[in-house]
Amino acid sequence: MAPVRARGRPRTKPAELRREELLDAAQQLFVDKGIGATSIDDIASAAEVAKGTFYLYFPSKEALLHALQERFVAGFLERLEIAMDRCGPDRWRPKLQVWVRTVIEGYLEHVRLHDVIFHEAQPYDRHSMSNNPVIDQLTTLLSEGAKAGAWIAEEPRSTAIMFFHALHGGVDAAIADSKKVNRTRLTRTITTFVERALSVN
Repeated sequence: MAPVRARGRPRTKPAELRREELLDAAQQLFVDKGIGATSIDDIASAAEVAKGTFYLYFPSKEALLHALQERFVAGFLERLEIAMDRCGPDRWRPKLQVWVRTVIEGYLEHVRLHDVIFHEAQPYDRHSMSNNPVIDQLTTLLSEGAKAGAWIAEEPRSTAIMFFHALHGGVDAAIADSKKVNRTRLTRTITTFVERALSVN
């Protein structure tokens, strides 16, 4: 007599869950070993699937890396939106302050992952600024705040690009200078710089 399978128990995992498990496995391996030293066999093994299953979801390791980048950015943007929404409508200065603080905290919390998936395997691309959702989000914030009279930003896009690089550089310098970054001081320094540059009201 054939064994009775538990009613309602799925034989296979949902495709979206399997995809996330592959991404999770690759992410950990990339951080631990580096992208170049990680093979598709390694990723499949860590996710406990056959190598052929990997190709059902990603045509290459490069495609998986791109998916990791998209997931990172989407999560980062969602975190920023939630933080700004908590400030309430038309509270422009708190929104700007929380945007800066959340970016700094998010970067510091995931600096190794960020560096691996965005810098390890990719050459510098000066055109990347035209396709950066975080800069797009900041541009919108600066533009709307300027229209409301909260600050001065005659060129919101250019200003957002400069702030993004200044913030990135400030955090990188703090990491290089200290084993333990003083987040409060760093956030205050960068926020003061941004507010003075915008002539925040």
